[in-house]
Amino acid sequence: MTSFNNKEDNLFEQPNIKVDINSLPDKFTSPFNIEPHPVCLAAVKQLQQHLTIQSDWEHNFGLTNKNTGPVIGKMFGVLVVKNSNNLIGYLYAFSGKLAGENLHPKFVPPIYDALTKGSFLNIGMQKLTSINKKIEALNEKEPGVIEKLKEIRKSHSIKLQEKLFDHYHFLNIYGEEMSLMAIFHNKPPSGAGECTAPKLLQYAFQNNMQPIAIAEFWWGLSPKSNQWKHGKFYPACNEKCRPILAFMLKGLS
Repeated sequence: MTSFNNKEDNLFEQPNIKVDINSLPDKFTSPFNIEPHPVCLAAVKQLQQHLTIQSDWEHNFGLTNKNTGPVIGKMFGVLVVKNSNNLIGYLYAFSGKLAGENLHPKFVPPIYDALTKGSFLNIGMQKLTSINKKIEALNEKEPGVIEKLKEIRKSHSIKLQEKLFDHYHFLNIYGEEMSLMAIFHNKPPSGAGECTAPKLLQYAFQNNMQPIAIAEFWWGLSPKSNQWKHGKFYPACNEKCRPILAFMLKGLS
C-alpha cells in the first residue's frame, strides 16, 4: 500500500474487545451494502456507546429531553482498518457538521474545513447576509433595486459554492488525486463530499491505513423524513457518494 503523509494516527480507535483476525473479510466490503459485515458491528457498538456517554459537545438527536433546539438526526460511519503497524482499529465519521462544527474528538476531519476563522466561505456568507439585510430593508419599496440585489445575491452564491467545491480533492490507494469538480464534470450536487464514507477513506489513505470494512447508521430522530430510522444501517448514497467512491475505491479488491 502506498504511503502518503506521516500523520500521527491519533484518531485510530483501539477496539475494546479482541478482534479475531480470521473473522476479517477477504475483500473490502462495499459501502453500498445495507447489511454490515459482522466485524463492523463491534465498531458500531463502540461508537454508539461513545455517543451515549460523551460530554465534549451537545447535539439534539431527539432521543432525550436534556437537549434544546431543533431535533437533527445524523448519519455516522465506521471504517475498520489496519494501520502501518498491522494493528486493527476503527475510524469514526459523521456526515456534514455535528453540533455546528466540523471537528470533534474521535472523528476524522472533513475533506476540507471551510469553517476556519477568516475563511473565504465565512467572508462570503457575511456578504450574503449583508445583501439579504439590504433586500429586507427596502421592503419592496424599490422593486427594480430589489431584483438587481437578488441577481447579485444569486451570482455571489453560485461563485461561492463553486469555489468551495474546488477545494475538495479526493485520494485513492494509489495516491492519485481528483477534485470534486472533475468527478462531477463541474456540476456537483450540494453537500457532495460531506458524507461519512469519503471522509473515512480519505483519512485512511492519508495515514497509510488499509480499509477492511465499512458501515453507516442513522442516529437520532428525523422530523423531516420517515426514511431515516434511529439505529438502522444504510448504504452510501448514489447521488453524492457513488461518483466519488468510484474514484476513491480504485485499486481496492
